[in-house]
Amino acid sequence: MELLLAITLGILVSTSVYLMLDRNVLRFLFGLVLLSNAVNLLIFAGGRLTAGAPPLIAPGEYAPTGTVANALPQALVLTAIVIGFGLLAFTLALVYRTFMTLGTVNSDEMRIAEPMDEKDLDTGKLGLGRADPQQPATGQEAGI
Repeated sequence: MELLLAITLGILVSTSVYLMLDRNVLRFLFGLVLLSNAVNLLIFAGGRLTAGAPPLIAPGEYAPTGTVANALPQALVLTAIVIGFGLLAFTLALVYRTFMTLGTVNSDEMRIAEPMDEKDLDTGKLGLGRADPQQPATGQEAGI
């Protein structure tokens, strides 16, 4: 069982790294979510895989007797899942807003804050007209 889990973790981590190396922001985001799930699985496996041994204490006892699962990794993974879902929802909203503003999800084409040269300072897509090199756009005018 541990070998299967180790192979699954390796596949998840390698796939997430592959996705995170892409210039598409959505693929990066999906890679980040996949890496988060791989880490959750690793933490869960760190608490021992004990099938049929829930982390419960019998009535009247102060400590578990016999073989039981560790409840701490399960609580950590549950917390990580909730936080990860909130982070995913926020990031998806941010990517959507970026796409609506810039018209792309390619990280190389998102160059408003760092234009390559003066001719790239055209902010016509944002409805701001031609940019003035003496007064560069801050992004606040576009609501960024």
